[in-house]
Amino acid sequence: MDSIFHKSTGKDSSYPRSRYSWLLFFLLIIIPFSKIASQKAGEWPCFHGIDRTNLSDETGLLKAWDEKGPALLFTISGLGEGYSSTAITSGLIYTAGSIGNQSFLYAFDLNGKLVWKKPNGPAWSVTVSWASSYNGPRSTPTIDNGVVYHLSEAGRLAAFRAKTGDLIWSRDLPKDFNAKMPMYGYAESVLIDGDNLYVRTGGEKGYQACVNKRTGATIWTSADIPGGYGYNSMVIKDFGGFRQIIGATNSCYYSLDARTGKLLWKTDFINQYEINCTDAIVFNDYVFLTSGEGKGSMLIRLKKAGSGITTEKVWETKLMDNYHGGVILYNGNLYGSGSQARDWYCLDFLTGNQMWKTNGSGSLTYADGMVYLYDEKGSMKLVKATPEKFEKTGEFRVPEGGAGPYWAHPVVCGGRLYLRHADKIFVYDIRRN
Repeated sequence: MDSIFHKSTGKDSSYPRSRYSWLLFFLLIIIPFSKIASQKAGEWPCFHGIDRTNLSDETGLLKAWDEKGPALLFTISGLGEGYSSTAITSGLIYTAGSIGNQSFLYAFDLNGKLVWKKPNGPAWSVTVSWASSYNGPRSTPTIDNGVVYHLSEAGRLAAFRAKTGDLIWSRDLPKDFNAKMPMYGYAESVLIDGDNLYVRTGGEKGYQACVNKRTGATIWTSADIPGGYGYNSMVIKDFGGFRQIIGATNSCYYSLDARTGKLLWKTDFINQYEINCTDAIVFNDYVFLTSGEGKGSMLIRLKKAGSGITTEKVWETKLMDNYHGGVILYNGNLYGSGSQARDWYCLDFLTGNQMWKTNGSGSLTYADGMVYLYDEKGSMKLVKATPEKFEKTGEFRVPEGGAGPYWAHPVVCGGRLYLRHADKIFVYDIRRN
């Protein structure tokens, strides 16, 4: 199958014609990216959903907006600084923010009323001058089996009762794993699989750790991963007889055996400022990687080799060098924005060919045949999820919630659109009557 793929950035290339490529095309287009069964309808219990694809299974949503946008149901205020997105489950909305010298975790009901507010360690401020205003938590809470887990910007990993906010356990990652504070703070939204919680400590006692979600006790650590701290979140996928977790350092993307922490493979991937922030996308034996500051995007293929796994590059392009707004894969096409290639893009997953582009840059999500483009300057666009052309069916300006860019990722859940900016979350009704 390898010969049908090639590096390309043009728009006029057609889909590959071999029978094998048509089979993969069929798998990408016809077979839906189904949600893991444990994610209930109307819930979004962690960053990018429980399967980390950022594809909502919501239906019955508006397909177009007028110039005012959808109806604003209510606004949540008083969050403080931060870029945490929202997680929604069991009738509660969770997020995080920092006020003064304290980082907090919040739970609100579905009308926006505060249910509980709990401290999660001291706040931490970025020390480099060019990012001195980018403060507050970055991580989105993860809710599992009645427990909410959160990693603060200062590296406090804690578990709370989801209904009451009562503390169950906590770990201090810099202290426990002899880790230096990352330049931009801890940013990972932790991944849970079974009884295991996976977190990137960045420490000398283990760059990556697996802890027991019930107690916080360390199960294993891995110090075999080269490079400094990476700012993306982990994804998990079975391949070649392994259950693998895939993440990044500042110089590579890597895979570990989820059971033991053994390094399975790595692919060097480094931009000019040595910062990797975007989650990998895994489909079958393919893994999509991207990084900002001009690095671009790459598709690699995994191959079973003896008792291990090897990788090979399928294609690479400078397009869609995504910084931290995320990329989604839907029906065989990639949607996301670039950093130096500063536009919104749709790329063909199999070839890397550009299908369309339009002005802007930011974060996004998908629901009911539409892509929601949340520009870092504060506009929200509704776009048809199709490669044929860029087709916008609505756009509105999101109010200001404070200072700084609009970087928190959007969420569609329960017929609502959740948009955070700084101190506020704006909740819109996007149901089709």
